[in-house]
Amino acid sequence: MSVDPELLSHKLIHLLPDPVFVVDENGCIVFVSKACETLLGYTAEEMLGTPITGYVHPDDQARTLAAARRVMDGQPHIDFENRYVRKDGDAVHILWSARWYEEDRVRIAVARDVTALRRADQKRDILYQVSQAAHAADNARDLCEAVCRILDTFQDGDDLYVALYDADRKVLSYPRLTDGDVGCWVDAPLTGNSAAANVIRSGQALLATRDGQRPGLGLNRIARPGESAWLGVPVVSRDRVLGLVIIENRSPAASYSTDDLDLLQFVAMQMATALERKQAEDNLRYLAHHDPLTGLTNRTLFYDRLETALRTARRTREKVALLYLDLNGFKQINDRKGHEAGDRVLCEVAARLEACTRESDTVARMGGDEFTVLLTGLHDAGAVEAQVRKIRDAMAAPMRLGDELLTVSTSIGAAIYPDDGEDAGQLLRHADASMYVVKRASVG
Repeated sequence: MSVDPELLSHKLIHLLPDPVFVVDENGCIVFVSKACETLLGYTAEEMLGTPITGYVHPDDQARTLAAARRVMDGQPHIDFENRYVRKDGDAVHILWSARWYEEDRVRIAVARDVTALRRADQKRDILYQVSQAAHAADNARDLCEAVCRILDTFQDGDDLYVALYDADRKVLSYPRLTDGDVGCWVDAPLTGNSAAANVIRSGQALLATRDGQRPGLGLNRIARPGESAWLGVPVVSRDRVLGLVIIENRSPAASYSTDDLDLLQFVAMQMATALERKQAEDNLRYLAHHDPLTGLTNRTLFYDRLETALRTARRTREKVALLYLDLNGFKQINDRKGHEAGDRVLCEVAARLEACTRESDTVARMGGDEFTVLLTGLHDAGAVEAQVRKIRDAMAAPMRLGDELLTVSTSIGAAIYPDDGEDAGQLLRHADASMYVVKRASVG
């Protein structure tokens, strides 16, 4: 029995898992194998006679045409990759092998779907880079900027927002990217029915397609139904929304899948973990340097700032003053009214001290009812005397404890660099001794 090789080869082509395309010199499709329908969703009858470029992703049109010209000039392609748009709107990554046949004036190409491979590569790269950024970022804004740069590299043609959420002000803050570089940060009120508002209010990941039921809505605009596709994921820590990641695309060929949403959810989870860790580190750092009752600088940080101030004063030849304060009769307050009332007095004293000093000054609680104030950048002793009077006046005002008004007086000792000492130890001893002289005088 004889076999017709030409008929057999035609049948074999339709058995190949990779689609075969034949395109004439004008770029029109003259033949496609049956595997094309699996790849792009179109039947052979739908594609025959249509321009091949009509199926190419809009963002890949220019380089695809350039590649086609090279093939027609006699340069075979065996590894050209681009994206095509399926009938359902999804994009597919295709690896091509193509050759031009001059005698027939056609180019024949075999296409391989590498979408799954590219998505796996992309996901792996994003996961690795985001994990690295989450560990390296020093603060929340640095983290947002790093994640924004990473996602921007992989999201071609999309609008991308990696934002922090201020629940008190109901404002989203996000970095604006220009050519991959972070320019300024933008504040956007969380109003209306935007994608951001939906994600923040629900605390849930959302995926929108052009089905008319859930239109794409950008961060700062109202969109018409079906105008764009978007997906958004909240950054959630302990049931509190800290921010969100939103990607939006208004291209007619764009769409997002649950795989894309899963990727963003991983990114958001990494961000939440990093922000929690940074917050825990900040809390530990704060507790190590501040008094837990009053929130004032503690003894350790005060000594550090005093040494820093003295080094600066030696260089600038300015004066530094150290005030040492003690509350008169505080033990009696604790004994008569209890430690809770005593704690309220200490907190009120701390608030008044901070209210009547400059931001450049340091107010510290040294322990018990003893406080210190570090005054820097002084040019004469008169400024110190004025500050002491200001503090005494502030403390002289009655404090309310429940239904009772209580007046608490203070004894204040002062030491000035370099008049009363050259180093921290000398100044502290002088101020402490001066304070006890004032206290004995007030008691006598």
